[in-house]
Amino acid sequence: MGLYIEAHIRADLDELWARTQDPGQHQRWDLRFTEITYLPRAEGEPRRFRYATRVLPFLTVAGTGVSAGERERPDGTRTSALRFASPDPLSLLAEGSGYWRYVPVPGGVRFLTGYDYRPRWGAVGALADRLVLRPLMGWATAWSFDRLRLWLERGITPERARWNWLAEMAARALTIAGCGTGLSRGPVLGTLAPTVAFLVPLLLVVALFLALVKSPLATTPAARRCLRTPPARVTAPRILRTLEKQP
Repeated sequence: MGLYIEAHIRADLDELWARTQDPGQHQRWDLRFTEITYLPRAEGEPRRFRYATRVLPFLTVAGTGVSAGERERPDGTRTSALRFASPDPLSLLAEGSGYWRYVPVPGGVRFLTGYDYRPRWGAVGALADRLVLRPLMGWATAWSFDRLRLWLERGITPERARWNWLAEMAARALTIAGCGTGLSRGPVLGTLAPTVAFLVPLLLVVALFLALVKSPLATTPAARRCLRTPPARVTAPRILRTLEKQP
């Protein structure tokens, strides 16, 4: 698959399954979706759903998909797979497929995903996908996985985690802006005592460095906490290949 994200979550497997398989809970933590709704289905058919994503305050794109899950597997793992498509001409993402794997490990669960999609708009869309959408989708997936982890491990709701992230980003931005203003006043600082004139720019540089590279707070979701490259060669699960044959 084109994108791979993995998080180690110290939580019960059944609870993780519920938070990811229930549409009402899924849409709370997954940044990629604003709304997920199951559609009616006949007995024995795969689960079909409708999704919507608010791209801008005034622009929402929607699509539909089909999903299926394997809750009980001989090796103790669980798998779910989905296939999705958006007929909206404003959506750069045309269609795609992917899977989630739940692998119990000592102290929790390895929760991982692999997915890929086809962009629309021809060569322009392919370039926009490579430069913008694909990196953004990878970041959003990893960020969402860490937000889910905070919900399960620390009880920090997705809504609170979002505000924590916004507050920390605002604090970092203000620090960077303040440091930039302070460093631009070099001639003014030079009129101070020599020791102070030396220490102030140095402290500003240190503050700027910390604002740019310091690890996020433990209560703030961060994409960097997730693995973005598979530790070994991975293959799509059998259930995904079966699902892709569905009409």
